[in-house]
Amino acid sequence: MRTTKSSLIVLSLLVVFTMILTACGPKTPPATEAPTQPPEVTGKLLMLDWAGYELPEFWMDFAQKYPKVNVEFSFLTESAEAYAKLQSGFEADLVHPCNNYWKIMVDDGLVQPIDTSKLSHWKDVNPALAAQGAFDGKQYWVPWDWGFESLLVRQDLVEKVPESWADLWDPQYAGHIALVDGGEANHVITALALGFEPWSTTPEQDEQIKQKLLELMPNVLSIWSSQSELDQMVASGDVWVGSGAWNQSYIGLLKDGYDVVYIDPKEGRTGYLCGFAIPSTSKNYDLALAMIDAYLAPDAQAYLANEYGMGIVNTAAISLVDPETVKLLSLEDQNVISRTVWYKYITPEQRESWTNTWSEVKTAK
Repeated sequence: MRTTKSSLIVLSLLVVFTMILTACGPKTPPATEAPTQPPEVTGKLLMLDWAGYELPEFWMDFAQKYPKVNVEFSFLTESAEAYAKLQSGFEADLVHPCNNYWKIMVDDGLVQPIDTSKLSHWKDVNPALAAQGAFDGKQYWVPWDWGFESLLVRQDLVEKVPESWADLWDPQYAGHIALVDGGEANHVITALALGFEPWSTTPEQDEQIKQKLLELMPNVLSIWSSQSELDQMVASGDVWVGSGAWNQSYIGLLKDGYDVVYIDPKEGRTGYLCGFAIPSTSKNYDLALAMIDAYLAPDAQAYLANEYGMGIVNTAAISLVDPETVKLLSLEDQNVISRTVWYKYITPEQRESWTNTWSEVKTAK
């Protein structure tokens, strides 16, 4: 009996001691739930863009980051169409015209400023090209693609390769010239040939430009409106000098084995610069920024240069471009870029005047 009681007392003391140790010991953390992942972004992003630039190679980064976002494209045929569509109330999240329409779209409040601090590739964008997209101290446009317009020459068929826009009027090329079908383009090159500043010509100078074009027309074989049309005429040998030719034609014909040269006229090549802006009506600002950043990625820009023969803006992408293409496009030659006569904004009155002049000239051919 005594032994049993003593055992009970010892057992009780052990239980109490165990309870004290348990109370004072480290706590076992309660089971926790796995952290919740942010919901995947869904919705739609509509781009007003040129046909051919919708390829997934240009926006792979965006597709990987936002796989549930439905990206749709509405295609442009000219920059004027982008302006007209936004004016009429067309709602898009990104628009991609060229720089002769940038200012008027900013002035009319059709696009909104871009927060470049949210673009990871902005630091690598060529500053000289980026500056063309800034108005009143704000960045409205992110440049993306550019190209030259110049004289494309079959040097195996001419006695002397032209060195100037004014050489178009040389009789040795008579009957073998192709002019681009555009009032603005032909106004600009003729102004350069006459020594005028193309975007500030007076009425008297405009009349001289018209007469100079009329003087040229008897020597013109054809007026071209598509790259493939010009390429075929140059390849056949019917056209010796193609005016207003794009650098894509030069690179393509070279690859096909034709003996062509792309002139850097003493007055400078004319050039166009195109880029992205976010329309004021867009409700997907952050997604639009992410898409711009994807298009600026080095792989996307290198694809543009290697496959399309276009100029690019991301300097970090140049190392990924075929060295021959870099050389042909002068991608690393800042002097060539600075000498380029970039298209500028023109007023509706100028556009109407130059278009009417060109219509008269074509009719007189």
